[in-house]
Amino acid sequence: MADILAENLSGKAVMGSDGTELGMLYNITMDLKTGELHDLLVSPNEDTPRGKINFERDEGGRFRVPVSRVQAVKDYIVIQR
Repeated sequence: MADILAENLSGKAVMGSDGTELGMLYNITMDLKTGELHDLLVSPNEDTPRGKINFERDEGGRFRVPVSRVQAVKDYIVIQR
């Protein structure tokens, strides 16, 4: 995958590989010692089917999507579902 600046990801829509819109990218977590990225924090849309999304949630109700699930970054961030 080509290098992408973090500032270009802020507020980008996140979609599952099955076409389900999950929400908007809120933040990205990382290991401060190694610089390794861990999770995308995704703020769900109002119409996101909550019971059908199998990702952990943080204390703010945002989905924790492992960075390893990212398949593509274009108009949307596409994640493997």
